[in-house]
Amino acid sequence: MSLSRRKLIRWSAAAAAGAIASRCASRLPAGAAASGAERAVPMRRLARVDVAPERIIRRTVGLRPFRPTGFVVRAERLLDKLLVHDYGHGGAGVTLSWGTAELAADLVRGGGRPAGSRIAVLGCGAVGLAAARVLQDRGYAVTIYARELPPGTTSSVAGAMWYPSFVCDRTRHTPEFDAQLASAQKLAHRRFQTLVGADYAVRWRELFVLSDDAAFDGLPDFGLPELYPGRRALAPSENPFTARRVVVEDLLFIEPPTYLRALMRDFRLAGGRIVVRDFASPGQLGELEEPAVVNCTGLGARELFGDRELLPIKGQLAVLLPQPEVDYATEGGNLYMFPRSDGIVLGGTFEKGVETLDVDVEAEQRILAGQRAIFEGMKG
Repeated sequence: MSLSRRKLIRWSAAAAAGAIASRCASRLPAGAAASGAERAVPMRRLARVDVAPERIIRRTVGLRPFRPTGFVVRAERLLDKLLVHDYGHGGAGVTLSWGTAELAADLVRGGGRPAGSRIAVLGCGAVGLAAARVLQDRGYAVTIYARELPPGTTSSVAGAMWYPSFVCDRTRHTPEFDAQLASAQKLAHRRFQTLVGADYAVRWRELFVLSDDAAFDGLPDFGLPELYPGRRALAPSENPFTARRVVVEDLLFIEPPTYLRALMRDFRLAGGRIVVRDFASPGQLGELEEPAVVNCTGLGARELFGDRELLPIKGQLAVLLPQPEVDYATEGGNLYMFPRSDGIVLGGTFEKGVETLDVDVEAEQRILAGQRAIFEGMKG
């Protein structure tokens, strides 16, 4: 073995040992005494987000379809048709879309509709497109009927971090709903993993969750810690933020404009048909040729099917010019920042029961001020 090769092996081993030591130090529990290993951990070097009003390239507002008792996946009869509901996901429409699509497809099959049957899907957002694609995968002939197509859907303006937020009122959930939510999460997470890459704009990113609570342990995992791999707390010497406690989560992020276009492409390539049509009453569904209908109308189900439990949660985003050097996300203090190829997404409004799609100037100013404080205060 040559001298240069021996040196290379020693250097590689030393680098690997250093990486392992750094990883272990970052897992220190809150309040742990600072050890020599911890003090040796370097501060994380993260590019600052340039938060300035003149860098805003667009403002978007969407209404999340929230039900205090949780989303609906249920089958019933309507006239001579099988009607399967798949709506009311709150702030987790993109997140849970593939999971509830699988559950809805099970009900289609269980309702006596074998592969090869024609199925109508109402809605062309993330939930409707996922339902249509799962049904196609199972051998059904699918037509989507929708009033709006991307980029005009609510899903098109979502922040779209993979996390089941605002799914239900946690004081009103039932064991049955908890089991359904767990199943939907597992199925959806697995499907999104198969879509990672530039084609669907699905990516793993580090999310830095900021808290002033020294005992903070990360985002709630709803009893499914396996869906939150690599969770770790930054040691004080690593922490570039002013927040007292920072937990790093490795999560999936989705860019809706690219993602929804890719799903529409896949749907059409698989023989799917899209018809732009609005329905004023359930009776009009009787005019459809398909013997089964999957309802993915989101907030629209309130009027179309009389679900008075549905209420909107208004969310507002300010999108800044892209910063390719920003390759991480942040959440904390009711504010979040997600970097995307089409811009830096800044959010932090959750207005339950608010119907308007108007931009709230005061809310935007609060978001910008809060985000500036986070990034201007970064160390290093």
